[in-house]
Order: sequence, then C-alpha cells, then structure tokens
Amino acid sequence: MPGLTIVDPADSVDIQQAVPALAAHPGPTYLRLLRGAVPTVLDEYDYTFRLGRAAELCGGRDVLFISTGLMTVRALSAARELERDHIDAAVLHVPTIKPFDREAVVQEAAKDRLVVTLENHSVIGGLAESVASSLAFARVTAHLVPVGLPDEFLAAGALPTLHDRYSLSVAAIKDLVRREL
Repeated sequence: MPGLTIVDPADSVDIQQAVPALAAHPGPTYLRLLRGAVPTVLDEYDYTFRLGRAAELCGGRDVLFISTGLMTVRALSAARELERDHIDAAVLHVPTIKPFDREAVVQEAAKDRLVVTLENHSVIGGLAESVASSLAFARVTAHLVPVGLPDEFLAAGALPTLHDRYSLSVAAIKDLVRREL
C-alpha cells in the first residue's frame, strides 16, 4: 500500500515511544503488537525510537544481527551468549519496516562480517528481502543469512514451541552463527 508506515516494535519501550509517533504521523500506519507478556529490554540501551531509523544497540566485529520486533530481544540474547565462544556480535534494531533505513543497513553490512537477519515473519517480502535489496542496489557484497518463517502454511501452537520448530530460538540462532562462521 503506497505511503503505509509499518512498525514492528521489540518491547514495551518501543511500543510506548512508537504509538505517539505513529499517531502524529500523516497517512496510514500499521503497528505490529506483541502478544502475551511484553518484555522491557531496550531501557538497558541508549535507545530512542525514531520513525524510519534503525538503531545500533551494540557493536561487534564478527557478526551483525539485523533484527526487528521480538527477534531483537533474541538477537541481544544470542549476542551475549555468543561472547562465551569469543564471537563478537553487533545488533542493529530495525523497528520501522517501511520506510526502511537503507543507509544504516548498508553502512553496517559493509563492514565485512556475517550478516544475519532475524524476523518473526516470512523471509519472503519482509526484513530479509529489504536488507538484500538494499545491499544489491548499493552494490555491497555481504554473506547474508536470513532467519525467519518459511513460505508455507505454518503450524499453530505456543510461541516457544513454534520458535523451536522454525529455528527462531536463541539456541538455533547461535548454532546457525557458529556454522556460518
């Protein structure tokens, strides 16, 4: 839909800051809300929601997680746990899917490290493809690995069960990074 703004918040901090920004924004908006108990995580980082802007939450030299929504919380957990294996992971949180912050993504992905996109969405038509097209149009080469839902009819069930089944858990993310590095 032309002019549609899409926001996929990571936690309660994101939601609290995004709602007034979207209410003040002209044109149609979509806010993907989290179900169940919404965590508060981003208060530990120097983070402020800015419509259309990605935010680097932590830096790292080996792998770059580009994440959105609840997968940002998983990216932060995976980054902390990978430190034990001496793998240094950065997390770039992309709360706004549209408009997309191509400049930040290209700038961070061009730093010669593994790039892993993390989304609780199909890998078709979401964050992974936005990152891939941004890199392609900027002529930036990166080892890009998408983590998301397959393009198929999905099972129903509790989120932890589904995230294990579709490899969206922190453990699956860490295993993928170890294999790709």
